[in-house]
Amino acid sequence: MWIITNANIITPYRVIADGTVWIAEGKIVHISEGYLAKEAVEEGWSGAQWMDAEGLYLAPGFIDIHVHGGGGADFMDNSVSAFLTVAETHLRHGTTAMLPTTLTSESEELLELFSVYEVAREQNVEGSRFLGLHLEGPYFAMNQRGAQDPKYIRNPDPKEYMPILERYHHLISRWSAAPELPGALDFGRAVRSHGILLALAHTDAVYEEILPAVEVGYRLATHFYSGMSGMKRIHAHRYAGVIESCFLLDQIDVEIIADGVHLPEPFLRLIHKVKGADKMILITDAMRAAGMPEGKSVLGSLRNGTEVIVEEGVAKLTDRSSFAGSVATADCLVRTMVNKGGVSLVEAVQMMTINPARLLGLDHKIGAIATGMEADIVLFDDDVVIHHSFVAGELRYSK
Repeated sequence: MWIITNANIITPYRVIADGTVWIAEGKIVHISEGYLAKEAVEEGWSGAQWMDAEGLYLAPGFIDIHVHGGGGADFMDNSVSAFLTVAETHLRHGTTAMLPTTLTSESEELLELFSVYEVAREQNVEGSRFLGLHLEGPYFAMNQRGAQDPKYIRNPDPKEYMPILERYHHLISRWSAAPELPGALDFGRAVRSHGILLALAHTDAVYEEILPAVEVGYRLATHFYSGMSGMKRIHAHRYAGVIESCFLLDQIDVEIIADGVHLPEPFLRLIHKVKGADKMILITDAMRAAGMPEGKSVLGSLRNGTEVIVEEGVAKLTDRSSFAGSVATADCLVRTMVNKGGVSLVEAVQMMTINPARLLGLDHKIGAIATGMEADIVLFDDDVVIHHSFVAGELRYSK
């Protein structure tokens, strides 16, 4: 049991100054204003561990639904140690739950990853919790591939994806694909039939192709503005691309790499102005160099990944033609949205907590400071520097 006092508690609606949170059996059981020491004794909490937050902000743990690596490891390394390293690295920056994310690869490599993930999930007792896998690809538009390896990009094939869904659907929480590809609508129907979040990504679609995708169940724009079409001309006529379509359609949430590099300040403010805080999700899209010094690195697995260079706070292909994933951490995203995106701290936290939880259908369990919710909690200072991270009521990190 824990009693955390003297905290500025960020709820989905407000900040409770000088608040106290009571935690038992991994859940939040009471939230109050003030210290309540006498009441704690009377309620049988005399044996609880006490923490004086000393005025720190207390918020729900950050939920990163798109992350590839960190701390020198990548999930595509296909090792248990890599999974655990990434989870522990991002926990130090406030991520208490994540979707380990793949890159385009051969089917054999993906099948191997499923087995590794099952073992890592059982052994993960010190890092961010795993909420299921995010399969990013391999069904992408070639000219929107970004840093994805072109030799693995292909169209959806039911002979490939149906066995994966039938055998591993319980391990998959999200799948991202380009909805305009031949077979992508049938693929989407199959994915949604298993309750998996369906996202559009690395896509060159136009509005007329996005509409049927939404009808099938595509609900999220993967790293909005990156790897997707804007307005284009076809035979002299203007067509709305994916960017304009996502702005227009309320059915689509947008996730953004709010590191200030992938999306500079004007873009952050524009997205917030058009979509609003309720439809925005912050993601790191972090690769293995997150939390590491700048210099050479590898995107994807060490075995057959792509060499990249990390400079100016971002990973790039070696020819500097494209970004190659971010090196951001969740605390950086929240800080950037407040300082550059012009949103309130409550809104920025919402984009990193309850919004992704809602998309995953987990907002009844995690993503908010409320009675009955699982006690995934972070405490940070005015500069959004993480001091403590709790996972299911267990203190797993202290600065």
